[in-house]
Amino acid sequence: MVKIAAADVKKLRETTGAGMMDCKNALVEAEGNFEKAIDILRKKGQKIAAKRADRESNEGVAVTKINDTNTEGVAIVLACETDFVGKNDSFKALGSQFAEIALNCDTKEEFLNADFGGMTVAEKLIEQTGVIGEKLDITAFEKVKAAYVGSYTHIGRIAALVGLDKVIDKADVLTKDIAMQAASMGATSLSYKDFDPAYVASETEARIAVIEKDNIELGRLGKTLKNVPQYISMSQLTDEVIAKAEEDAKAQLKAEGKPEQIWDRILPGKMERFISDNTTLDQEQCLLDQNFIKDEKKTVADYIKTYGDVAVIDFKRVSLG
Repeated sequence: MVKIAAADVKKLRETTGAGMMDCKNALVEAEGNFEKAIDILRKKGQKIAAKRADRESNEGVAVTKINDTNTEGVAIVLACETDFVGKNDSFKALGSQFAEIALNCDTKEEFLNADFGGMTVAEKLIEQTGVIGEKLDITAFEKVKAAYVGSYTHIGRIAALVGLDKVIDKADVLTKDIAMQAASMGATSLSYKDFDPAYVASETEARIAVIEKDNIELGRLGKTLKNVPQYISMSQLTDEVIAKAEEDAKAQLKAEGKPEQIWDRILPGKMERFISDNTTLDQEQCLLDQNFIKDEKKTVADYIKTYGDVAVIDFKRVSLG
């Protein structure tokens, strides 16, 4: 029987992350051959990965990495099965290592095929499944390239990247604030201008149907009915729609007996309310149209304007689960 040196066990453990006894047993089985021992541990990981393939991996860690020039950023989720593993420092360190590699890749496929110490990232995931005993997976991969890229991570569970069209003073503060907004409020689009008209039309019909159904029950209970909007996105508020809304507001003021000389003081508020009531989809899903979490009197777009002539051109958000 080949004698296994403690130094070899230690080296194999440092190389693979496997437990001391697993490393010793692998070296014994491999008769001291280091590369063969690594292959044995890898095959063990494959067996465990196959057994746990149908398990859900909804825990883990969300990680961002930005390059030295702040022109590229990546956000990934290294997922596992339990929060016990997800909160482990060595697991978080593994996530950070993966993110460093991901930073040099443009797609998830490229990332999974990238080198990780002599094996691919995909193979490393399988190996570590054997080491940890839980299904590991990369469940999210997002990349942002821009003149300036910043990020924000919320307790390792949600991460966001934001890209600006130019480098400005305090770009780090602006991008962190906007990334925090994206992480917290879950926007799915940058602007209402990105919406597909068919999606807006379908969503409008669905939302109105829900409100009308709710109003039937509210009416039965004698409660105040919800306002039924005509529209849900700024993309629907054409010049003609805005003009008609203004005429309707004037007609209402006239019917209420308000003197015409004070209409100019009242109309802006009414039009602001009309737009707010008829852009609920934008407020929910569009980053620039949401109320800014640090000052709800401003939209995100208004906040960005305080930094001068600069624009957010891209953002990405990843999360566990």
